[in-house]
Amino acid sequence: MTDLRTTYMGIELRNPLIVGACSLTGKTATAQKLEEFGAGALVVRSLFEEQIQLERFLFDEDLEKYDNRYAEMLHFFPPIEYGGPKEHLQSVRDICQSVQIPVFASLNAVNRKTWVEYAKLMAETGIRGLELNFYASPRDAVVSGEVAEAEQIAVITEVRKTVTIPISVKLSHFYSNPLHVIHCMDAVGVNGFVLFNRFFHPEIDIQKEAFVSPFNLSHEEDSRLPLRFAGLLHGNINANICSCTGIFHGDQIAQMILAGSTAVQVVSTLYRNGLPHIGTMVRDLQTWMESKGYKQLADFRGKMDQKHCTDPWTYHRAQYARLLMNPEVVMQNAPVL
Repeated sequence: MTDLRTTYMGIELRNPLIVGACSLTGKTATAQKLEEFGAGALVVRSLFEEQIQLERFLFDEDLEKYDNRYAEMLHFFPPIEYGGPKEHLQSVRDICQSVQIPVFASLNAVNRKTWVEYAKLMAETGIRGLELNFYASPRDAVVSGEVAEAEQIAVITEVRKTVTIPISVKLSHFYSNPLHVIHCMDAVGVNGFVLFNRFFHPEIDIQKEAFVSPFNLSHEEDSRLPLRFAGLLHGNINANICSCTGIFHGDQIAQMILAGSTAVQVVSTLYRNGLPHIGTMVRDLQTWMESKGYKQLADFRGKMDQKHCTDPWTYHRAQYARLLMNPEVVMQNAPVL
């Protein structure tokens, strides 16, 4: 009998499939279904800086609402309950209490004070770990990459001092040297890296001459980038690697673990194939392991990382150059027209 258990950030999961932060993980009823269909863990949908600042704006607005009324009317003090961050925190508590699988929270802030304040509040909800979602895209030519990276590392350092639960960081690949950034973050106490974040980019409707925001799901070929970095990082950092983006089937979970991942996160495949597809992916992974004679994930984790790969050029530029200089290799795999 194969054992699919894995230990991610010091937390035991019944299998390596984690449902990533999305609308599917924002409600108790759906979280229970995710557990029922076989997910190893889930990440509750993100709490964003914009939600927090909106609540503060509304609160300040209410505080000033009666400034010009008579003193006798001071009992009309505004209620302090809003449906933003407080509601989100309560939702996280409810989900933690409603399922047995580990629950992680996702925080996507901007200001360092907000990161630290809400990391502490999140940690008090009963979550097993906190995912810091560094969703920062370049928009200011004045801010250098070094400054942006230093600020993110400072945020991690402050959060690490504030909470005792494990911390993961979800990153994009838009760094000059992602490996360097990951090593620096690893040094300040990150327990897991979720690779990689998927940005939503604007699109223009040329008929209406207006911006639209399409709901772009990932594609299977997108999994090659996290596969590459899992292979490069395995054995070189203390933190665990959680691969995400483009993972649709059980054989892709096997690929990620072969490269060195501890776990994977899935989202798009559930929108395309439905929640029961979780069970299919887990069973396919188990079937593959049985066909190979593997009893547990540790038997093949990292077996094909950079250090163990029989082709030393696979993870390097030389692989790209070799393909260009040997077009017959490319043509062998090209579709027949």
